Amino acid sequence: MAAEGPVGGSPPSRSKRADAQRNRETVLTAAAEVFVTSGVDAPIRQIAARAGVGMATIYRHFPTRADLVTAVYEHQIEACAEAGPSLLASADSPFDALRQWIDLFVDFLVTKHGLADALQSDSDRFAALHAYFLDRLLPVCTQLLDAAVAAGDIRPGTQPYELMRGIGNLCVGRDNDPRYDPRRLIALLLQGLERPRTP
Repeated sequence: MAAEGPVGGSPPSRSKRADAQRNRETVLTAAAEVFVTSGVDAPIRQIAARAGVGMATIYRHFPTRADLVTAVYEHQIEACAEAGPSLLASADSPFDALRQWIDLFVDFLVTKHGLADALQSDSDRFAALHAYFLDRLLPVCTQLLDAAVAAGDIRPGTQPYELMRGIGNLCVGRDNDPRYDPRRLIALLLQGLERPRTP
């Protein structure tokens, strides 16, 4: 007869896994917020304080800064990718969904500034992340643009890659010039895409 394991042994292990996953999510969210305000070189203790966890918890999940930065980047990509269809289902119009998604995309781009420096010589990891970024976000941008064109909200002909690249270029330089707010120019860009309404 096979020996039985300890009674109730499985649930605590599931519970520990759930706690560990929650801690990981909390750290990633806190790190993303800190990276926006203080850059990817922000002290780990600042991230730990924001997350409400000990530094050991962060190092247990992310042994190096590059591991943490990569995980934040992937987490933000997933959040941005998942937001597209949700916004399309809940916004007043496809164009509103596109505009709200671009707001999230800009938040994401701001978070990723300094990514290349943080990964330094790990060019393979950087290239893999960039490919993942395009694989996940280009289809979402395409879906939003197609829906806005089909609804008559915007003119046809805008290429998703060009739009994402253009928004990315507008975000460059924001970190070291407090007088520059890329969101104002991005709003103008979106205005230019809008199809004029006939009275």
